[in-house]
Formats: sequence, C-alpha cells, structure tokens
Amino acid sequence: MSTPAVRRPVLLVLASLAAVAPVSTDLYLPGFPELGAELGVGASGVQLTLTAFLVGLAVGQLVMGPLSDRYGRRRPLVASAAVCVAAGVVCALAPHLGVLVVARLVQGVAGAGGMVIGRAVLSDLVTGRAAARAFTLMLTVGGIAPVLAPVVGGLLVGSIGWRGLLWVVAGLCAAMLVGVVVVLPETRPPEARAAGATSYAGALRAVARARGYWPPVAVLALSFAMMMAYISASPFVYQEVVGLSTVGYGLAFGVNAVGLIAAGWVSSRLVERVEPQRLVRACMSVQLGATLTFVALALTGAPTWLLPVPIFVAVTTNGGVMGNSAAAAMSTVREVAGMGSALLGCSQFALGALVSPLVGLGGEESAVVPAVVMATASGAGWLVSRARPRDRRPRRAAGAAATRSPDPSHDAGASVRPR
Repeated sequence: MSTPAVRRPVLLVLASLAAVAPVSTDLYLPGFPELGAELGVGASGVQLTLTAFLVGLAVGQLVMGPLSDRYGRRRPLVASAAVCVAAGVVCALAPHLGVLVVARLVQGVAGAGGMVIGRAVLSDLVTGRAAARAFTLMLTVGGIAPVLAPVVGGLLVGSIGWRGLLWVVAGLCAAMLVGVVVVLPETRPPEARAAGATSYAGALRAVARARGYWPPVAVLALSFAMMMAYISASPFVYQEVVGLSTVGYGLAFGVNAVGLIAAGWVSSRLVERVEPQRLVRACMSVQLGATLTFVALALTGAPTWLLPVPIFVAVTTNGGVMGNSAAAAMSTVREVAGMGSALLGCSQFALGALVSPLVGLGGEESAVVPAVVMATASGAGWLVSRARPRDRRPRRAAGAAATRSPDPSHDAGASVRPR
C-alpha cells in the first residue's frame, strides 16, 4: 500500500514555520546601522538584539517540544504563534534598547515553537519515504531562508527602515498564526498524550536511549555546521579573496541558494525510488569531496575564481542531507516526538553557533581556515553517515518478534499512524 503524502496546504504551513525563525534573525540585519543610530547604542548593543533572539530560539525549543508531547501539538503551536506576533509588534515599537532586547528574547522563545512543533507534526503524520520527502521539502525552505533574508532586507531597508523590517517580521508571524489556525489539525490525539505522558526527564531518557536517533541527528548537525561556516565566511571569501563586488557577492549567494533548492527538490523525488540513507551517504560523500577540493585550492594558491565551484557543490548537497536525516531521526522517537525534535534543533543550532566564529581565525584575506572548518564538519558527518548501526534490540522485543510472523506494514515505506 502506498504511503499517503502530507497535504500541500499543511506542508506549506509547516515550511513557513521552519522559515519564520531564520527570517526573523536575518531580515533586519541590513538595518543594524540605522537601529544603532536611532536608539543611541553602539555595535555591541545592536548585536545584543540578535543574541537575545538566538538564546530564546535555543531555549524555546527545549521548552515547546516537550510541551507539545503532553498537551498536543495545536494548542502550544497557536499560543507560541500568538506570542510571536505580540512580541513582534513590541519589537517594531520599542522606544529603547532594553525593551527591544527583551521583546526579541520572547520572540525567539515563541518562534522556536513553530520550528520544533512543526517537525513533531510531520513525525505524527508520516514516516519512512514519505517523511523523508516531506522533511526535505520543509527544511529546504528553512535552509534557504537565512540565505535570502539579508538580500531582501537590503532591498527594503532604504524605504521602510529598521522598524519597517521588524513590522515585516511581525506580519510574517501573523500569517503563520493564521495558517496554523486555519490549516493545521491536531495530530497528537488525547489517547496518545495519555499513553506517552511522562516527566521531562523521562522523555529525555527515552530519546537518549532511542536506537538510531543520534547518528542522523549528528549528520544533520554537522552538515548544518558546514552551512553555517559557509554563511559566516562568505562575505570575505567572496569579496576579499575572490574579489567579487557587492552585487557579485549577492549573485553568488543567490546561485548557491538556487542549487540548494534544486537539490532538495531532486531529493524529494529520488526518495521514492532510492533508500533515504543511501541518498544521505551519497550526498555526504560529494560534500566531503567538494570541501576537500576547497581546502586544496586554498592551500595551493590556485586561481581564486575557482573557489566558488566547490563551495556551490558543498552547499547544494545539503538539500539531500538535512531532510532525510531529520526524517530518519524523528522516526525513532514518535512517542516523544516533541522532545526528539527539541534535541534535534538544539544540537543543530548549538553546533552551528560553535563553528561560526571559527572561520574568522585566519583573517579576512585567506580562505584556508573557512575551507578547513567546512571540510572538518563534512568529514565528521561523512564518517557518521557511513557507520553501520549495531542491532541492540531489547531481548523481550527480539523474543516477541520471533513469535509472530513478519508484518509488511513495518517496511520503511509504510507509514501513517491510523487516526
């Protein structure tokens, strides 16, 4: 029996949930100088508004995910979206830095709800190949949002200013709220909440002990770290090393974004015929080869116009890695999908935040350090993706399996929990 796919309106809303947080982070970046001038603060004060949002984003995932296991997906999601809108309005009207920082912190916590609960909703609806396809499409949107948001912000800031950009963010949060209310159903029924009711520590232990959860989480986090290293280093690699103009840098960024979108689309089609884990391994192999080529070109002093080629290939492969890895991880923790999604997101952003400052250690006139950081993350992800999982089934589960005939519905492609 074929696996029903997630309905397009539901997938569109879930993709918007994945994109709202990174858009909220990056859209107003071009307005930083104007923000600092109007509020009378320096660069460090302006940066604090971004730091507060990122802290809220990390903490919020660890809070909102487990709450959705206990109280259902819809109520926490609607509440978080509503708070996100309210905080967005306060941000746009903030009279001074203190109010803006607190509002951004609250907005980060609330915005995290959309990201973490959105992944849990997908895990409730589908597993196997259908989940791999849905996660790939959803995370492709989330992956290109931080790439395109600064470009859009740069186009708008001259006409609407930094407050206008924050009003745009509030408007996107409002659209997210409407989409959640109108489109998304409750995907965790009361009986599932009762059956899975457990303490925070109990849910944490359940995820920690889940067979097969951590390897795909590690692959996803390391691949995302490679992407964050690229994003952090790209301004000086493209402009200071390669010698592109501001316009050329924007075009190169856009080309890489198109490659990422195309790879995600291709992966969502291939997964119907190719095992998702094989796709991940193939993409990680290509990614590692591309980043090692980047290192070789940077070390040997090759013509700098060659550097964007391996960068493009490395970024593009993420389209086939992140969605498939997320689906594989979430399929192992469906009973505590909120906690599983929370730890996945926290691991992803924590590692991304860790590697981002490293790319600047070599100065602004060399691509060697960014290349090494990208290759290190890719190499570690490649090793994890190639590792063969050991069969560690509990004895009673193995014994029970021996007493009943195989059920073809357990195949990776069969996957919708009955409603």
